Amino acid sequence: MSEKPLTLRRRILARLADLAPWLLRPLLFLLRRSLRVEYVGDADLRARWARNERAVLACWHNRLLILPVLGEEAPMCIMVSQHRDGEMATQLLGAWGVTTVRGSATRGAVGGFLRLVDAFRHGNNMMVFPDGPRGPRYVAKPGVIHLAKAVAAPIYPVAYATTRAWRLKSWDRLIVPKPFGRIRVAVGAPLSVPQDASSEQLTGLVTELQARLVQLSESVEAEMGMVDAPARARG
Repeated sequence: MSEKPLTLRRRILARLADLAPWLLRPLLFLLRRSLRVEYVGDADLRARWARNERAVLACWHNRLLILPVLGEEAPMCIMVSQHRDGEMATQLLGAWGVTTVRGSATRGAVGGFLRLVDAFRHGNNMMVFPDGPRGPRYVAKPGVIHLAKAVAAPIYPVAYATTRAWRLKSWDRLIVPKPFGRIRVAVGAPLSVPQDASSEQLTGLVTELQARLVQLSESVEAEMGMVDAPARARG
């Protein structure tokens, strides 16, 4: 059976999607250059990088726009969707040297997991969003724990807050920093995943990571005057 031809509206939307990375990249570049970025709690992570060691970084999904900032600090790799939005992310993030692999929690999960591990072993840090790709917001899933166990690397919780931001009406309320604002990136103490951890211990580590991300996010948000803290926004 032949496929139905695309309507004019769908053709226009498809074309706009193809052009989006090229339209958004200069805007994202200008936004990044306008922001004043400061770090807190990052000494241990930077010491690890200075030893040419890598780590797994965990951040809530609505703070994924921190990637251009972190990508300037060290090689990063993330997993993106196998659909058109994943290709858009690949095109955008490549400008900052952020590597992407394709996969999702529902399709291509095993392949994506293995490609992330391979990217890590070839010199990239892994950036994982524990409540992604579709939530619930601020509720951690176990994937990041299993990734850290597979590569025998610690997990560093990461959060950021800004003095000026928009919040999109997406499921995660994506935080988009406004130009000329100040961003504070907070890095938490590393969480180690024992190689001989039992199933119960791994479940406990998911809970511990979630608690650390909530605390770190609330702390940096309070310091920067943001009001939508994770403990009040879950669910």
